[in-house]
Amino acid sequence: MHSGEWSELTTIKKIMKRDGRTVNFDPKKIAQAIWKAAKAIGGKDRTLAVKLAEQVVGKLEKHLKPDEIPTVEQVQDLVEKTLIENGQATMAKAYILYRQKRAEIRRMKLLMGVVDELKLPLNAILVLERRYLRKDENGRVIETTTQMFRRIARSLAEIEKQYGKSDKEVARWEDEFYQIMSNRLFIPNTPTLINAGTTYPQLSACFVLPVEDSIEGIFSTLKAAAIIHKTSGGTGFAFSRLRPKGDIVTSTAGVASGPISFATVFDTATEEMKKGGKRRGANMGILSVDHPDIMDFIVAKEKEGVLRNFNISVGVTDKFMEAIEKDADFELINPRNKQVVKKLKARAIWNLIIMMAWKNGEPGVVFLDTINKHNQTPQVGEIEATNPCGEQPLLPYESCNLGSIDVSKFVTEEGKMDWDSLRETVRLAVRFLDNVVDANVYVLPEIEKITKGNRKIGLGVMGFADMLIKRGIKYNTEEGLKAGEELMKFINDEGHKMSSKLGEEKGNFPNFHGSIWEKNWKTMRNATITTVAPTGTISIIAGCSQGIEPLFAIAYVREVAETLGRSLVEVNPLFESIALREGFYSEELIRDISKRTSIQEVKEIPEKIRRLFVSAHDISADWHVRMQAAFQKHTDNAVSKTINFPNWATPNDVEKAYMLAYKLGCKGITVYRHGSREVQVLRPIESEGDVADFSRVCPTCV
Repeated sequence: MHSGEWSELTTIKKIMKRDGRTVNFDPKKIAQAIWKAAKAIGGKDRTLAVKLAEQVVGKLEKHLKPDEIPTVEQVQDLVEKTLIENGQATMAKAYILYRQKRAEIRRMKLLMGVVDELKLPLNAILVLERRYLRKDENGRVIETTTQMFRRIARSLAEIEKQYGKSDKEVARWEDEFYQIMSNRLFIPNTPTLINAGTTYPQLSACFVLPVEDSIEGIFSTLKAAAIIHKTSGGTGFAFSRLRPKGDIVTSTAGVASGPISFATVFDTATEEMKKGGKRRGANMGILSVDHPDIMDFIVAKEKEGVLRNFNISVGVTDKFMEAIEKDADFELINPRNKQVVKKLKARAIWNLIIMMAWKNGEPGVVFLDTINKHNQTPQVGEIEATNPCGEQPLLPYESCNLGSIDVSKFVTEEGKMDWDSLRETVRLAVRFLDNVVDANVYVLPEIEKITKGNRKIGLGVMGFADMLIKRGIKYNTEEGLKAGEELMKFINDEGHKMSSKLGEEKGNFPNFHGSIWEKNWKTMRNATITTVAPTGTISIIAGCSQGIEPLFAIAYVREVAETLGRSLVEVNPLFESIALREGFYSEELIRDISKRTSIQEVKEIPEKIRRLFVSAHDISADWHVRMQAAFQKHTDNAVSKTINFPNWATPNDVEKAYMLAYKLGCKGITVYRHGSREVQVLRPIESEGDVADFSRVCPTCV
């Protein structure tokens, strides 16, 4: 029966909403709600949902007095009763759980003053209200969830007019951009979400600024960084050009304070800036391994809380790695005059890096020669730094905008990939991100020149762990690696094709001549197309797992009170759905696993389910590194990934991971040994202390 015919047959014409409004009664919505509960437990018979909804309507008609208008609560109570009477106890449990969650979301939305037409998850609403939805001068939300996505879609679609598109074509692109965002198939980086369609549309997440060896240059860079942080961007710096501590300063007859002292100045400025911004600023500090102050830099963050607004990495060269292999001496060179200051055993430097990474997760390592071997525009310059999480190597003054696709939404009910739909989303996302380059405002003319000259974009993925679970593939297996490589190759290839098509349509990026693309491609719109970012907050909005990381746990707390105002409790919806379907769901079970970082010893959960739901703690470091390398093979820029270790791991284990990352062609590596920091980003709901973390957090590129 069609819903129109159904509505005509029933005597019920109106229904009262919870807010007291009376609206038209649509029995189709009852069937949709029952169908959602059925799907949550693996149901495939949609006609059953319709038949059950018909029973609900029939009972409602019998219970109502003449001209009585039913309430939403009455209908939902009857749905529960009807499901149980028809022997659908498991479906009823799923429906009740869904109803409880929606009630909690409604309460929170009311408290926050958020209107959410898209019916997003609670944590997504909390994130949007705190950071992204526009507010008036009194801090009251004045934008709905659909209005936010419309604002962004409209501002990016308008760019098409610059390339001769008609109003009709612009309206089409606006609608298509809106659809991929509102359906949470693709979410752009935070600055685009916040600033698109506003009076100051600074839309890029990632910046690298040069730090010149002069007071004027240093503080000019600091000013630019402050403006970038104000507009929600993140900055990377190479401090390698600065003369070492104690070196002569001829202009003042004094001595230099060295790169670490100026990194501290940048950190302090960031700390002050974040007090008035929508989010905390984030920085990457990199020092070349041959800088005379390298040993001090390696231990700069030994005390927790020092340089708290920085991630730090050592810029490592092939020459240094070869010296380690040969157990040879390694020269430290003064960048001011290129003179050798002293020699150290390469192994001594390396051992200190490893020890500090084992102790508290920093410094990371950036393989500079590997990055520059894949530099898409070598004629423009050499890359010496990355964005805060390391996934976006950039030239001095260059910026880049990112966005990620929730790949878990492209798995069919049969557990297969819908490659055609994914291809369409990739193509739309590439156009969207390319338009960001034109829609952007730029803090400095130097940033605008190099950014528009290369037009780099970074399309990545999130929801990878969820995708594997839906396909029945265990993360830490050869099949898991194959699935990751296949996925990223597809996105990379399709992204390149689309960028080439845009090159035909709108023109090549200005620095195309002399780039690596010129040899095999006639057209290319963007110097880079793909990046795998950590996707911390945008994965919350999308409702999926983070980046390409495995699950942290089945239920956990995300410690983001500093940036969002409160911590977020998260329970994996896939596990919840499967537990309901398989009949082992209970509130006691959820409470139990919320105290754990692994479910592998929970015997109430079937072994086949435990096998799929591996967490970061269940996966050895070599699998983490190999997964990062699998994605790096088909990523233009770099891959953000934390290599997790158990608390009892040794420095030797960390060294093996660093060496494996180098040999497999990764562009950098970040490790984290569980419990090695007092403050951690993710933790089990009722735990403290020795737990885990996805170590590096970049609130700007996610």
